[in-house]
Amino acid sequence: MYAILETGGKQYRVAEGDVITVEKLPGEAGDVIEFDKVLLISDGGEVKVGSPYIDGAKISGEIIETGKGKKVIVFKYKSKKDYRRKQGHRQPFTSVEITSLTGKPGARKSAPKAEATDNTEEKQDAQSSAVNMNMKKEELIAVANEQGIEVDPKATKAEIIEMIENASK
Repeated sequence: MYAILETGGKQYRVAEGDVITVEKLPGEAGDVIEFDKVLLISDGGEVKVGSPYIDGAKISGEIIETGKGKKVIVFKYKSKKDYRRKQGHRQPFTSVEITSLTGKPGARKSAPKAEATDNTEEKQDAQSSAVNMNMKKEELIAVANEQGIEVDPKATKAEIIEMIENASK
């Protein structure tokens, strides 16, 4: 069983017993911490994906240590200008051992998907019949003729759209 969690703006794939290094978290060594931003849980063939997070899923872990990472040198230099700046940086981190994954993996419900596809089909139908400025002039004339509106071929797109909208009101 594994899960994908989000913390510190990053995503981590974890399983029970894993030790991960994350951005610094509040707490000291030995403290128990819970992650509730779980994006995915998988148990063999069953996968549950959140939108964006899974409700009721939690990942528990124990803080092993907090510290600073390796030093990174930031060196700014401009040639011929006698400009040099050297600065170091050590990013703080927290090591966490994952103790438990809670949340039931399972297949997604198919009913909401069916409703979603019906809604998208209705939206596509509405969009195809709707008139907008992105349509070509010939398309607008064809839509007007379908609705029984006579349109001057020399009319601009804006005039044609206005005629169609006035006729539909």
